[in-house]
Amino acid sequence: MTEGAGIRTGDLPDDLTAAEAGMWQAFRNGSVYDLSSGDIVVDDPHGSHPWGPERTVRARIVCWLLLDGPPALPGRVPALKLVGLRITGTVELAGGQVTPYVELRGCRFDEEVRLPEARFTTVRLVDCSVPRLEAARVNTEGDLHLPRCRFRYGVRLTDAHIGTDLLLNQAFVHRDRSGRSIVADGMTVGQDLQAEMLESHGELSLRGAQVGVSLSLRGARLANPYARLALNAPQLTVERTLYLTPAGVGNPLLSGTTPARGTRIQRFECQGGVRLDDGRFGDAVDMERARFVFTDDQELSLRRVQTPELRFLGDRPERGKVVLSGARIVNLVDRASSWPEAGKLHMGGFAYENLVPQGPFPLTRRLDWVAAATAEYAPEPYERLAAVLRAAGEDEDAREVLLAKQRRRRETLPPAAKCWGYVQDWTVAYGYRPGRAAVWMAVLWAAGTLAFAHAAHPAVDPGGHAAWSPALFTLDLLLPVIDLGQVGQWQLRGGWQWLATVVILLGWTLATTVAAGATRLLRRS
Repeated sequence: MTEGAGIRTGDLPDDLTAAEAGMWQAFRNGSVYDLSSGDIVVDDPHGSHPWGPERTVRARIVCWLLLDGPPALPGRVPALKLVGLRITGTVELAGGQVTPYVELRGCRFDEEVRLPEARFTTVRLVDCSVPRLEAARVNTEGDLHLPRCRFRYGVRLTDAHIGTDLLLNQAFVHRDRSGRSIVADGMTVGQDLQAEMLESHGELSLRGAQVGVSLSLRGARLANPYARLALNAPQLTVERTLYLTPAGVGNPLLSGTTPARGTRIQRFECQGGVRLDDGRFGDAVDMERARFVFTDDQELSLRRVQTPELRFLGDRPERGKVVLSGARIVNLVDRASSWPEAGKLHMGGFAYENLVPQGPFPLTRRLDWVAAATAEYAPEPYERLAAVLRAAGEDEDAREVLLAKQRRRRETLPPAAKCWGYVQDWTVAYGYRPGRAAVWMAVLWAAGTLAFAHAAHPAVDPGGHAAWSPALFTLDLLLPVIDLGQVGQWQLRGGWQWLATVVILLGWTLATTVAAGATRLLRRS
């Protein structure tokens, strides 16, 4: 019987094996074709136990069914539902239009699966062993499910269009010849991309990808010791949340939920650089308990990221850098112990509107956080922190931040300006502690009053002068722009004249520092 005749009549082609004939009939019936033995060890598609011809079908027959299969039995819908089969040869569906529903569970492919530019309704490969999945520009109206599959030479989904969900939960993906595990640049996913507890050995590339709802890498382990990046996802767009958070182990119902007490937890872990530059995230980037293991030249790069909330709550990276330059965040939810040490944090142009610390995060630690991000003095991080604190009603803390900024700036000045800076700091704290001016004035006034009470003070005009008052005389010396009429009426000689000069200089110095501080405060307001 010819293949064409078999297609037209639905009869079995002559050259089918017993396993293929059973698959053919199950396809027409839309039923599950299960050739598993019931032995967990034997049926493991990733194990070494051989599968004989009794459960082996040719890839050519599989493609025949999907592209030009026989008609369904009356009242049935054709579908390819296979369990525990071995498929020999290359599954070649490039450019094809596949209408039947496809679901393969626990199957073993001897060679790669090629689906570039093919069109499907829904495809599910669950717990399958696949040497490589080549699916650039594949298009599915529904889901593409690849949970618990193992790919020895990578997955390619470049410019793929997934109508609803892409599932990669608990998949194992090893690198291809270019060193990348999953290449999904330019991919579009209509709803969720779930890759929870994914194990990726190589570069996971999502450059320019778009996800319609959320992208979950809960409990995933990404490792790329061969190159600089383990997650390369610049210009990634996620309409809701990117999760780099823990996952509960052993219960698929825990996906997307908070695990109950006592549940074993697997944290998100990345060994290799992370690049999320220019990403757009509609709700949040969540890094709760995430662990990053970098070399000295690797980094967590969040340059120019935009998101309403960044939850920076992972472990402090021991090496490498964290870069937030140009990022724009509304709520920064962080923990003091999560940020790297000085010289390993870069925040030039980092804008945030609210600080939501988790756990103790005193102002001194927050100032250390800013100092860690500025190896060389830069005013912007201090001014940003002060503005956020002021907007939250923490005016005193905001002044402390601006005072810290002036002290940091002072270290960059030449010696003369640095000395003048110390004077401003000691007297009125650069104007941010104006109460000091009154204290210094009171101290100088009291000291001058006590001193001049013992001074000889012949009158300039013996015929007419007011009564001698050491307190008014000292106050007249201290106030440089107010004339109380005391200094011009009395003559001081010798050391007392020098003391009066010192008091005048101190008064001018105090007034100048107060004026400088007031000007600075008015400029900030």
